[in-house]
Amino acid sequence: MGHQIMTERNLGLDFVRATEAAALAAGRLMGMGRPEEADRAATEAMYQVLNALEVRGRVVVGEEQKLGAPSMLSTGSTVGRGESPAVDVVVDPIDGRRLVAQGRPGAISVVAVAPKGNMWTPRPAVYMEKLVVGPQVAQALVPECLDAPVAWTLALIARVTQKAVRDLVIFVLDRRRHRSLIREIRATGARVMLRIDGDVAGAVMAALGDGKVDALMGIGGVAEGLIAACAVKALGGGMLGRLAPQSEAEWHAVEAAGLDMKRIMRCEDMVKGCDLFFAATGITDGPLLDGVVYRGGWAETHSLLVRCETRTRRFMHTLHQLEPDNGNSVSPFGG
Repeated sequence: MGHQIMTERNLGLDFVRATEAAALAAGRLMGMGRPEEADRAATEAMYQVLNALEVRGRVVVGEEQKLGAPSMLSTGSTVGRGESPAVDVVVDPIDGRRLVAQGRPGAISVVAVAPKGNMWTPRPAVYMEKLVVGPQVAQALVPECLDAPVAWTLALIARVTQKAVRDLVIFVLDRRRHRSLIREIRATGARVMLRIDGDVAGAVMAALGDGKVDALMGIGGVAEGLIAACAVKALGGGMLGRLAPQSEAEWHAVEAAGLDMKRIMRCEDMVKGCDLFFAATGITDGPLLDGVVYRGGWAETHSLLVRCETRTRRFMHTLHQLEPDNGNSVSPFGG
């Protein structure tokens, strides 16, 4: 079953169609100030595509606890109309809801898929601490990095990448809980890329290892952390993670579930094997992917598809006809 996804057919493009559908739905609400409406539209669009696939999928971690409401893609939801392959699915129809609502750059739609039983299922945990680096630093990453002073970890990254610390760029979510972290990073001379939402995109940028982002640090959602682990593993990067409850209620729930809050995990602890896909489509323009552009009855999307087993990265520019051509729609091809 483990290699059924890969050997029988390459399902990657099917999952890209799911992120494209979510991005096209959410993009219509960019800058409208209605994050919940955008999220519902994106979720419904993604669900419709995933549910039509010839797979038997189960969402292993949803965002219902963080968002405070269930959805079609909540934890335990099933998708697909086939009997095989059986797969674990983790999704975020909008990574960066406020980015979409406010018309800010960097929002994406993401899906990660692996064979059934291969993904970590930490329910009812909501938040986790994360450290993500690119392929060049991955082998040097040690569990001690998560507890070491920030200056020590950044010195390690700088030494391995042969950069000065002041040349590093560290992605951090702009949250009150990160004030001390941001001060520590700045004190080293390293630069900080702050984002109000969307740490999956930050993790992918760090894992790409192209120099735009050298690391992601801080606390974010567990669902996003699991998606990030899939992407980072597929890209050959390195990641450390640890549960980090942000409320007394979450702490008690995690303790009651028997989850180890001290355990420091690597990608392999969060997603087993290398038979997995990660797909993302841009919603708003950003440093990772361009956003959706609408042209009458047509739309353009930009997506990334990564297949872990082959380390293949596909950047795709796609034109979508949104309406039947009745003579009122002007083709982007001209004529």
